[in-house]
Order: sequence, then structure tokens, then C-alpha cells
Amino acid sequence: MQFLDIDPVTQTCDLNSCAAPIPEKGEVLCHVKAFGINRADLLQKQGKYPAPAGASQILGMEVAGVICDVGEGVDRALQGKTVCAMVTGGGYAQYVSFPVEHAIPVYDDMAMSHAAAIPEVFLTAYQALFTIGQLQPEQKVLIHAGASGVGTAAIQLAKQESAQVAVTASNDVKLQACADLGADILINYRQNNFDEVLKTQGFNADIVVDVVANDYTGKNLNILAVDGKIIQLAILGGRYVEQLDMAKMLAKRASLIASTLRNRSDHYKTQLIQHFVQRYSGALRRGAIRPVVDRVYSVADINLAHEYMANNNNIGKLVVCW
Repeated sequence: MQFLDIDPVTQTCDLNSCAAPIPEKGEVLCHVKAFGINRADLLQKQGKYPAPAGASQILGMEVAGVICDVGEGVDRALQGKTVCAMVTGGGYAQYVSFPVEHAIPVYDDMAMSHAAAIPEVFLTAYQALFTIGQLQPEQKVLIHAGASGVGTAAIQLAKQESAQVAVTASNDVKLQACADLGADILINYRQNNFDEVLKTQGFNADIVVDVVANDYTGKNLNILAVDGKIIQLAILGGRYVEQLDMAKMLAKRASLIASTLRNRSDHYKTQLIQHFVQRYSGALRRGAIRPVVDRVYSVADINLAHEYMANNNNIGKLVVCW
């Protein structure tokens, strides 16, 4: 099979060849038609975010394609079924194997490019809002990087629960995209301090979904409601937080919870996927929630896609098709 290999010198991706994986017990083999790009791919390419132990070293954490083989204990009737899935690695390849429980059905009228844009961002957003955040109807949610893949998914899931949603983004085009998905309060972080804006509007967040950290942490705490939760998914602004006001943490009974998804156990992911599918498969089928796809690239243009994401140009997902 062909896969995209990392050049250790230039940190670019080029086509290479290797043997296709063989599905183990409880796994399926997927012939990949499209895969999503995530910021974690860029970090892994730079040597800053290695794949979990035992996982494929090939980039890629989400795919869409057709099941072409099954391992021991898996119903062979699944062969030929179209699915999408989150994987721990190996997504940038023509074939990838994963546990059968991690396969999410793809509906007949859904393009592969859109199916590949579902798993990582919707499962990450679902975990943050519901598994960790325990979002309740009509609560208030602040979502940073609202126009990102995870941000666009989180807005839609929160609005499904009638939450009031505030978002931050870097420009008016991205903010309009968030508004089109239902976001209620739009903040250009390059022009305003988001905590000051939200204070003037009396917005006290029950849940903050943050990918920045650094000085955002204290600002998140400023507008957090009593018993509120800050869900930290990434540290794009820096890994350290200076002068965090622990007295304010105590006064608000605040929770600061850091979470990643890639290195979770297969059992955890299975439960997460099952809960998400049970709750939102109907909404996906109806189009009430949908992946937001900015651009679709060919495999030959993978490095252009990485550059586009590195420059923070994307609204929603970037997808590559074989």
C-alpha cells in the first residue's frame, strides 16, 4: 500500500510504500478513501506529539472508507460497509485497521470527504461537553477557536442542548461561520479581551472549552460560573500558566480539567463512540449537525494542506482524498 511518510530533514510528507496491515482479532481493515487533517498531525510531524506506544507511526487520526477485510471474531457481513473512524495512527495510508467497535456508519448520501471530517472533532467535542463537562440544557458555554474543527463541532452539539454559546475567533469571517452554526456571542480576540466582553454581558460560563492555555486560563476563570469547568484540550498559547488565582478557584469551586483523546484506552473510545452515535446519529442523518469542511485536497497536495492549517486559515476541517 501507499502511505505518506515524513522526511525527517524537511518535515514534509512524501509517498512511500509498505505492506498493508492485517486486521487482528476484533478488528476491521478499512480501504481508506479520505482522511482528515488535525493539528496533532503537524505536531507529530515536528516530533512534538509522538503516537501512543504500539500505535502506527504513520500520521493520521481519522479516516473514511470501505471495510475490505475483518479479523477473527468479526462478522464478515461487514465487508463492503462504508464507515468512518478515529484511529490512533495510520490514517495517512491507503489501508488502516482498527477495532470494529470504533467504526461509525456512513450514510448513503454522505460524501467521503465529509465522513472523514466527523470522527476526531465530533468525538473530541462530545467528550469535552458531555463526558467531562456534563453539559445540561440551557447552560452557558464558551468555546475558544470557535471556527476550528473541534470548535465548529462543539457549537453544534451545544446548540442541540439549547445552550447559550459564546465563541472567540481571529476575524469576522470566522465569526460569521460560527454565527451560521448558531453561536450567540461572537468575540474577535484580536480586537477585544474576551473576559471583559463577557463580563459586560453578564455571561458566566458553566463550561469553557479551551485550546490556548497560558494567559487565557486566568481570563477563563474570570468569567467562569460557580461550579464551572474549564476543559483544556490543547496548549497553543504555551504550556505554563502564571499567577493563577487559586483563591478565585476556591471561591468558584472551579474545575480545571485537562484531557486528550488519542491515548485513551480502546474501551474508553468504544464507550464514547457508542454514546455519541446513540445520541446524535439521527441528527447527523438529518443534517441537523454536520461536519464543516473548508477544503478538500489530493494526496499530492498534503504539504499545502499542512501549511494552510499551520497558518490558521481553515474554517472547520481540511480533508485529503486518495
